[in-house]
Amino acid sequence: MIRQEKRKWIGSLLLLVTALIVCSTPFQKLTSMPNELRLFAGSNEELRLSVPVMGTLVNSNPEVLAVNGTEGREVPVDFSKPVSVEPRQAGSTDLQVKWGNMPIKTVKVSVLPDLRVIPGGQSIGVKLQTSGVLVVGHHLVNNGTEKFSPGERSGIHVGDTIIKMNDMYINDMNDVKKLVNEAGAKNEPVQMLVVRGKEKLTVNLMPAKDVKDSEYRMGLYIRDSAAGVGTLTFYEPKTGAYGALGHVISDVDTGQAIVVGDGQIVQASVTSIEKGESGNPGEKFARFYNESQVLGNITKNTPFGIFGKMKEPPKRSYYQEAIPVALAEQVQEGPAKILTVVDGQRVEEFDIEIVNVVKQHFPATKGMIIRVTDKRLLDKTGGIVQGMSGSPIIQNGKMVGAVTHVFVNDPTSGYGCFIEWMLQDAGLGNRDSSELKAS
Repeated sequence: MIRQEKRKWIGSLLLLVTALIVCSTPFQKLTSMPNELRLFAGSNEELRLSVPVMGTLVNSNPEVLAVNGTEGREVPVDFSKPVSVEPRQAGSTDLQVKWGNMPIKTVKVSVLPDLRVIPGGQSIGVKLQTSGVLVVGHHLVNNGTEKFSPGERSGIHVGDTIIKMNDMYINDMNDVKKLVNEAGAKNEPVQMLVVRGKEKLTVNLMPAKDVKDSEYRMGLYIRDSAAGVGTLTFYEPKTGAYGALGHVISDVDTGQAIVVGDGQIVQASVTSIEKGESGNPGEKFARFYNESQVLGNITKNTPFGIFGKMKEPPKRSYYQEAIPVALAEQVQEGPAKILTVVDGQRVEEFDIEIVNVVKQHFPATKGMIIRVTDKRLLDKTGGIVQGMSGSPIIQNGKMVGAVTHVFVNDPTSGYGCFIEWMLQDAGLGNRDSSELKAS
């Protein structure tokens, strides 16, 4: 009987001690370590725990990662001091935290190939050719008997993209005009391949002859190109890849994202700025400069901007050498810088504050909220203005993101996206180190 009570008493004591350990600050801080950690090869990082205990870090792959400068698999660690981790090559390893012989936590560490980019900030002119032609409206054709839109009657919607007519790929509106007139003269319908969202549809359209000018018409307003001004975000010197704008280019009438058929970026020069104020976002006014000198092509238009290859490094860069990039989880609230042009072609650096960081594990826009704090920029622009989208955000010597949108009711503030998502769309990065290719 006494022996049973003693066992119960010892069991209760062990349970109490375990509960105290689990609830203790050191244990809580150890277990709060992330389950996964991503680093770039060649960087030096510190794990800050500030826990007044001694323990061991078991490193499953010392060739990938060194702990506190040692290559051993088991490293004694004083957790009251920062633990230094040095990524040595691309790959993965597991760091197991042990207290005595008791495993506490295992962290999967992925080391990504070193990636550095030259921050942009330059104003660029964007000339985009659509893939096919975009339907932006319907209009009525008077054939002498009635007024109607043949396109609308055939079931073509605003926002549709016509990519083929009579089995011929369409490059511009001149191609469309020629094929419509040929079909009308033969009194035959035009067979069209139409893209609507993710669907592809075959549509037959019978052109109608307009009595006013004797031209055959489809009763559709169409567009085959777009142009504008934005900001270059980054240039990757090893591959020539670039990213710009930080947001998708959409058609002004339909709101549809423009599907790229071809495109170029050229130099642009800022001529004036309309200062932003509450309820009225400002705008950069710029002109294309030296249009005949194409800086690069445009191959993609995504939610994170436009992407392609440049023929040579951009001129007038604020940074002459490539700098490291930050992963989404490494971006912190606090002071930062943006690079942009407010006069002519000179890239300048301005102070901002990253006031909120949204934790994102997968690509999504609006990753951070930023606020302009630089008096010079506030006096000149009122904060963030249209045309500033794509301006690179720099924090602690790393490229962390790009300006994307301004708050309509507060032009001093706006959104930014993480540079990681732009790099992925440029073909320069993946979250999984096993899939990331060295440049």
